[in-house]
Amino acid sequence: MKKTLLSWLLMGGMGLSGAAFAQSDYSTISQLNQRLQSVASNASATLTSLTKTEGGKDIWVLKVGTGEPDQKPAIAVVGGVEGYEVLSVELAVQFAEKLVADHSDALEATTFYIFPNLSPDAYEQYFASLKYERRGNAVSIDHDRDGIPGGSGYSDLNGDGVITMMRVEDPMGDYILSKEDERVLVKADKSKGEAGKYLLYKESKDDDKDGEFAEDLKEGIAFNKSLTYKFPVFEPLAGDMPVTQKESRAMLDYLFDQWNIFAFVTFSPANNLSAPLKYNAGNASKRVVTSILEKDHAINAMVSDIYKETVTQKAYQQDNQGTDGDFFQWAYFHFARLSFSTPGYWTPEYKDSTGKGKSNAEANYLAWADSLEMNDVFVSWTEVEHPDFPGKKVEVGGVKPFVMTTPAFDKVDEIAAQHTEFILKLAEMQPKLEIHNVKTESLGNGLTRVTMDLFNNSAIPTHSEMGERSRWLRKIRIDLDAKEEDIVAGNKIELMDSIGAYEKASFSWIIRGSGNVTVKAGASHAGFTSTTVKL
Repeated sequence: MKKTLLSWLLMGGMGLSGAAFAQSDYSTISQLNQRLQSVASNASATLTSLTKTEGGKDIWVLKVGTGEPDQKPAIAVVGGVEGYEVLSVELAVQFAEKLVADHSDALEATTFYIFPNLSPDAYEQYFASLKYERRGNAVSIDHDRDGIPGGSGYSDLNGDGVITMMRVEDPMGDYILSKEDERVLVKADKSKGEAGKYLLYKESKDDDKDGEFAEDLKEGIAFNKSLTYKFPVFEPLAGDMPVTQKESRAMLDYLFDQWNIFAFVTFSPANNLSAPLKYNAGNASKRVVTSILEKDHAINAMVSDIYKETVTQKAYQQDNQGTDGDFFQWAYFHFARLSFSTPGYWTPEYKDSTGKGKSNAEANYLAWADSLEMNDVFVSWTEVEHPDFPGKKVEVGGVKPFVMTTPAFDKVDEIAAQHTEFILKLAEMQPKLEIHNVKTESLGNGLTRVTMDLFNNSAIPTHSEMGERSRWLRKIRIDLDAKEEDIVAGNKIELMDSIGAYEKASFSWIIRGSGNVTVKAGASHAGFTSTTVKL
């Protein structure tokens, strides 16, 4: 009987493949670099540093392909857009390792651009002596605009080496203890007559004495909050303008030279693979589009079904369809490619003996962790002396950083294997142009009529609907290599906006003369095909 990912998680058993080098934990930056260099030793792979961050770390791209890789349809696989999602980096790297080791046949038709870690400065916090879920890079930024960069960050008030939460007993607070689990705080529902009892902050002090807590973090700009789509103006971690950082500019400069990318798979908090993006006709018809377009929604739904058939763990309370300034939405709305995103892992849904679950994500996580006797995931609420709250009861505690988004490493290989399988299935669906029904007819006087059909043998059209609308993707080009003066009817070069899924376009020429002529058709993101015809 085949075990599901959830059963493995509950039983605690997954082996590691050779691709992960028998590791026992997630890779440090140095270990990641070694693994990427190892992949790049394969003849089909090229590793390039696009830039170095302010913290001196490389932003890598790994191009894996054969022949003329930039002229084949390509998928970009992206990890580390959020620095605290260490799993996303591992999934991208393991995909690269498994691709060159076990799936080189996929390279005959498809190229893969793998960006393993776009937030290495923030990623490093997972391995630091003080652990917290960091998003920003190493640039010095004055987030609260008081003239002092990083003037009010986190403070380890209880000295345990992790940043959790602090709760302050105060009748003016907005939070109460959850009825599902008293370790968890939730917002009071005033419509139900609930009165708040606690103020809730990240573990910190008011270092700059402005009445705010942890509002001016000692970190810079978050990659996944600083791109151009719905850029969150004047918000911390976003910066003053989009795409101002070395890593974001280098990434986008590289992508704008890669005309052959037809789809993105991003490992990030956003998720349109467990459920497709919601389509809204009104928002889709605006001049500035803020809804996925209708035809692209249908593709998203089809690919979502394939994902759910391939990845056995089912999403729990996962309705994050993107956040302002993120990469996943930029890839669709501003780069006009098919864009898919998944966290890759969720805390399994926990149900008690009566079949009852939890509505709160933290309560669900703690119930699941308790059932597995995981004792190192929660900091018990402990009273501390706090200089900014004299005379008030202040307690520090809560769920530890990383644990809700980062599975134990011995679970990762199975997760990576399933996501590798999904990406390869997506590659098999890429646009596939073929020439059919080639016919020649002699018209006399040295004239020949040539007809043919250009067929897209794929469930995915050659262009996303957004790509058609933006006109950024290159059109399908059909070239006839006959001399211009010998073409009596028809065009030497034809351009087409798109060919739909399993659709065809018919072409006809009348050509003077004898010998052979060749027709070549395609675009780098849709593939090329050609045929030679004897006149």
